[in-house]
Amino acid sequence: MNDLLPLEIPGIDPSKPLVIAGPCSAETEEQVLCSAKDLASYGIKIFRAGIWKPRTKPGGFEGVGQPGLEWLKKVKEITGMYTSTEVATKQHVEQALAAGVDILWIGARTSANPFAVQEIADAIKAAGATDIPLLVKNPVNPDLELWIGALQRFYNAGIRRLGAIHRGFSAYGKHLYRNMPQWHIPLELRLRYPNLPIICDPSHIGGKRELIAPLSQQALDMGFNGLIIESHCNPDEAWSDASQQVTPEILNFILNTLVVRDEKQSTENLTLLRQQIDQIDNDLLEVLSKRLRVCREIGQYKKEHRMPVVQPNRYNDIMHDRIQVAEEMGIGADFMRTVLLAIHEESVRQQIEVLNDRSR
Repeated sequence: MNDLLPLEIPGIDPSKPLVIAGPCSAETEEQVLCSAKDLASYGIKIFRAGIWKPRTKPGGFEGVGQPGLEWLKKVKEITGMYTSTEVATKQHVEQALAAGVDILWIGARTSANPFAVQEIADAIKAAGATDIPLLVKNPVNPDLELWIGALQRFYNAGIRRLGAIHRGFSAYGKHLYRNMPQWHIPLELRLRYPNLPIICDPSHIGGKRELIAPLSQQALDMGFNGLIIESHCNPDEAWSDASQQVTPEILNFILNTLVVRDEKQSTENLTLLRQQIDQIDNDLLEVLSKRLRVCREIGQYKKEHRMPVVQPNRYNDIMHDRIQVAEEMGIGADFMRTVLLAIHEESVRQQIEVLNDRSR
């Protein structure tokens, strides 16, 4: 995917982050037009609204369907905004294209299904619409290869104006975020495909409107190319995802407080700091190597005394104590837990190698 085309849209400054905004769902014609007019008054150029809404459980609001496309037509006529919506089937594609929708996106549930992705890719190709901008959300599960696979299916169908949407990944249990950011996954996607635009969806990552601003800033600081944010003229009364939507006025405030870093700024002044980072990384590797050598000695002791490799009480004590110390040093608990878990897994692997080594 080295010959992707930029997501440049006429009338939108390509040097600034792309912003797509609008309600989670198109509910009524009045709600759609009210939200669109307010957003347009604040300079938003691309309007989003879910016409078809895949829900986790049956019984929820699953979108108004095709009638909502007529409302998007009116948005274009009245405000001049571009329109965008999610498609999940061949029929969705055909209806959205017939209604003149400007940008399509693929939802997280759909991108996890290669059959559905291929059906949509084939439908776009059959319609002769391979020049349409197409954004692909990450799958619900943290699987980078599945995300790349979805993008490649659209690329193989001849679609070159491709982009990715990072909306976070599902996780079991209660967390600060509705969907865990796991920033390293979209960053790895960027490393593999530097020309692929990546847009952040802070509404779905956070699940709460108060998290939209900090998540948006974090995404821009990481070099993301834009934001897709849910904005409703009366969010508390929204028929879906009310807690993660903001009014157009609040959205305007958020966007005006974000800091866009200057990517063209010279990095010469960072040379010394980067050299320090390189040296510290080397020191870390040396320390890790020493630790693992000790682990192998422990493995030899356990082998000689017929002890099990994993001792849960010791593991739990280490995790608790190290994380507590890390937090006192200003290191995030989740980050430290991830690091310790990786170190523990490697330690166990090396001790098992010692136990299975008959030469010792």
